[in-house]
Amino acid sequence: MAVDTANLAALIGSRICHDLISPVGAINNGLELLAMSGAMAGPELELISDSVLNANARIRFFRIAFGAAGDQQMGRAEIVSVLDDISKAGRLKFQWDYADGCSRSAVRMAFLAALCLETALPYGGMITMTCTDGKWTVAGEGRKVAVEASLWGYLDGSDTSASLTPAQVQFAMLPAAATEAECQLGFDHTDEKVTVWF
Repeated sequence: MAVDTANLAALIGSRICHDLISPVGAINNGLELLAMSGAMAGPELELISDSVLNANARIRFFRIAFGAAGDQQMGRAEIVSVLDDISKAGRLKFQWDYADGCSRSAVRMAFLAALCLETALPYGGMITMTCTDGKWTVAGEGRKVAVEASLWGYLDGSDTSASLTPAQVQFAMLPAAATEAECQLGFDHTDEKVTVWF
């Protein structure tokens, strides 16, 4: 059976994240053993430990955002755990305002939307993900919103002429995921807030 380009990219993303999560976890375990034994302490160990935790959080987040979605359900506790860990690692804070678990496909689209919002919040801020009556809203608020029209045109199909860099691939993947899920995608922004819905 042939694999289309979007699904192939998702499979590659899943494979890379799957293969990286174990060694990064092993490094973290090794650091914990060093700390418990007292063999090594100080700012160097703290820097390495923070970097490993950040890498682990990003890999877990990327595994959901860029990996194969499938139809399986994700529990709220797992989703919140990923978002809490990634919130500790950077200038953005993430909040999951939905009481129940939901499909991995919906979580994937919410995470891809969050990555789009990240590009519009250069000074950091808060990204909130909510669902009401089956309609998802992912909103980012910060001190200054910088929406690059040539990128955001990918979301509603109004302009797909921009060449995407690896850091902007979410702008191509989110519309593909929305089409696959038969969702209509939209966005809006002001000087301090940008919102994606599907």
